[in-house]
Amino acid sequence: MTTKRVRVHHLREAKERGERLTMLTAYDAVTASIFDAAGIDMLLVGDSIGNTMHGYRTTLPVTVEEIIVAARAVAGAAQRAFVVADLPFGSYEAGPEQALATAVRVMKETGVSAVKFEGGKRVAAQVRALTEAGIPVVGHLGYTPQSENLLGGPRVQGRGDEAAERLSADAVALAEAGAVAVVLEMVPAPVAERITEILMIPTIGIGAGTAVDGQVLVWVDMAGMGDWSPRFAKRFGEVGAALKAAASAYADEVRSGSFPDADHQFDA
Repeated sequence: MTTKRVRVHHLREAKERGERLTMLTAYDAVTASIFDAAGIDMLLVGDSIGNTMHGYRTTLPVTVEEIIVAARAVAGAAQRAFVVADLPFGSYEAGPEQALATAVRVMKETGVSAVKFEGGKRVAAQVRALTEAGIPVVGHLGYTPQSENLLGGPRVQGRGDEAAERLSADAVALAEAGAVAVVLEMVPAPVAERITEILMIPTIGIGAGTAVDGQVLVWVDMAGMGDWSPRFAKRFGEVGAALKAAASAYADEVRSGSFPDADHQFDA
């Protein structure tokens, strides 16, 4: 992957070379800067901000305004990564005109490189409208959190021959409409592998096995920020425990009067 700013053509070139892409969510300038410096290729300003940062039970309450504030911070901090912003529930489903209006606003007010939204054939017209307007689109198939009430919660999608065929057809529809990549969430590994084989654009897996073109995780799951994380989300660190320890040490020193000491105050 290039050391310069990652752009759309670099994603396809990485797939052609068999070079796996890396993606993490980010919702603020601090973490975006850290992940960008770590060499993460793509940063997703996901509507998962609702669950992880705002305390919502689902992603459904997330607004366009909330995405814009977070995406502006992430795009401003990232020097290299390809920044993608989610279009939240209710901001694109009505049709191409609504999707285009939302995407144009997000692109103009944030500086992100692309937008992402959920669905297959049912949103192909939206993908095509945005692509024709010059806005890169990342698709999202499999378990789609904005449809969790219809799907019955976070359940694996694409099991069985018929379901797998529908998922593959949806992926092809997105690619034909102009999508630059597709996220596959909670999809059986063999199904994700088949979709990856038939698409010319990269597939980014989350709970979709290893035979995809890249991986994405919600950063708080990746970093071990809570007591629980999904089965598919390996904890690569225990940042939550470290942060708790730091806060506890700070509180102890303040209460004992040992902070601030002479090194952390000003003389007359």
